[in-house]
Amino acid sequence: MEEVSLLERKPEDINFNQFTSIIHLAAIVHQTKKISENVYFEINRDLCLKVAENAKKAGVKQFVFLSTVKVYGDNQGSPKPINEDSPCIPDDSYGKSKLEAELGLRKLEDENFTVSVIRTPLVYGAGVKANMLSIMKLCERLPILPFGKVDNKRSFTFVENLVAYIDCIIEKRVSGLFIAKDKDSISTSELVKLISKYLRKKVILIKVPEIFLKIGNLFFPQILSRLYGSLEFDNSKTLELLDFNPPYSTEEGIERMVDSYIAQKAND
Repeated sequence: MEEVSLLERKPEDINFNQFTSIIHLAAIVHQTKKISENVYFEINRDLCLKVAENAKKAGVKQFVFLSTVKVYGDNQGSPKPINEDSPCIPDDSYGKSKLEAELGLRKLEDENFTVSVIRTPLVYGAGVKANMLSIMKLCERLPILPFGKVDNKRSFTFVENLVAYIDCIIEKRVSGLFIAKDKDSISTSELVKLISKYLRKKVILIKVPEIFLKIGNLFFPQILSRLYGSLEFDNSKTLELLDFNPPYSTEEGIERMVDSYIAQKAND
């Protein structure tokens, strides 16, 4: 196995002859600073397709593309879980560029070049950043948090489960679309309780009155939706096709993530 940085090498400079499978992870994700929409398409679509085209020409047998559930669009609060057959209606440059990459890859696929697309909800684990890291820091620093009795369901993917999905897909050299996620979805309340448990912090969760959530939603709809809304996925089709079960429960994943966080802080 070899790791190749597309920041340092162009696709045409990579010797693909030595590989049987490519796992394409390079992407521009959501940025805190505004960037041109074109950059998303140049990196997430055009660069991906360039890599795939060169790999195919060199005789690579399988191309595994890490896509995103953002291709489904903003389904926060969806009344039922989203599955592999749900319609794709991306509503931002990230989701649109990833979906166009998926469609371009499908055109490259033939009997000698297998394309496997993996869509994931939020991936967490050692070194996690962004929203999950923010929640860990809140649990670490504050004794009282406003996440009591949050009746939502959200799907997550522990990174070691994701690796297991990828390993299975490559081992079976199976083509198609897959949703990779932990077996069970959990509520925000459950998530915070598990993080606090493994941080060994006593955190009191209070329930926020509905009226305050409605007012907050007027000013911070995206943040409130991510914390209190549901975003659940059903990957029954993926599990059946792969004959696979994720090796780690969400609680085990969170424990390993928090342990890594604590160890990293001790080394800083």
